[in-house]
Amino acid sequence: MKNISGSGVALVTPFTHDNKINYDKLDELIEYHIKNETDFIVICGTTGESSTLSEDEKKEIIYHTSKKFKNKIPIIAGTGSNDTKKTINLSTFAKKANVDGLLIVTPYYNKCNQKGLYEHYKKIAESVYPLPIILYNVPSRTCVDIALDTIIKLSKIENIIAIKEANPSLEKISQIIYNTQNNNFKVFSGNDNLTYPILSLGGDGVISVCANIIPKEMHLICKNHDKDLFFKYLNLMNDLFLDVNPIMIKEAMNYLNFDVGDVRLPLYKSDNEKINKLKNTIDEVI
Repeated sequence: MKNISGSGVALVTPFTHDNKINYDKLDELIEYHIKNETDFIVICGTTGESSTLSEDEKKEIIYHTSKKFKNKIPIIAGTGSNDTKKTINLSTFAKKANVDGLLIVTPYYNKCNQKGLYEHYKKIAESVYPLPIILYNVPSRTCVDIALDTIIKLSKIENIIAIKEANPSLEKISQIIYNTQNNNFKVFSGNDNLTYPILSLGGDGVISVCANIIPKEMHLICKNHDKDLFFKYLNLMNDLFLDVNPIMIKEAMNYLNFDVGDVRLPLYKSDNEKINKLKNTIDEVI
């Protein structure tokens, strides 16, 4: 797991027409990613609509996915919340289910300080040791930004092995890479449109929304540091964020006949102008 790199798909959670988890479709999607060389999958993350999945649903997805696909593709489970105890409980379940690692978002809404962030992650890491943990920093959603000094300190904890960094500051990302390079710590882009710049700085890949529809291409961008391929799909990467993720990626997948269902409330279908713009971009490049 410490050698993980490349393109990890932030997998959508497919729903049936009555808004229940579609496990047949979930299996189909994972098989599609295995076939198309996605390097690892992330389940129950932001793109998987973790905020509207119940605790039982998360456990079902984690158990189902690990049981069926263990040793076929690395499986990372999103187990973060804004409650340390709750996070530990779900993370411990995921460990027992034999996932390959955890993606743990910063506590949202609480707006904890940097010491609280450090203690939160340290306690979780201790509770699931030696299971690897990827930090997930996405201040646009959580109102909390893991400071550089805190990341450096956390990178010294043995089973905290990486960060998914969705703060778009390339200056900060440069400093993370530079200051953690001796700790065998990996940096993944949390924004598709920064994948190539972060790879160029020495980053290790991306946890990608776009990989849901162009998995092989995202794998090749990461594997070969392919600038031309990156620029070919840059507009698509941007248009998938014309509305709040994962609204647009589900629109794109349904347009491409993946049939993954709708998003759950309070997320809602985007307006026609944005959808049509996305569809036009898809038609141009896919």
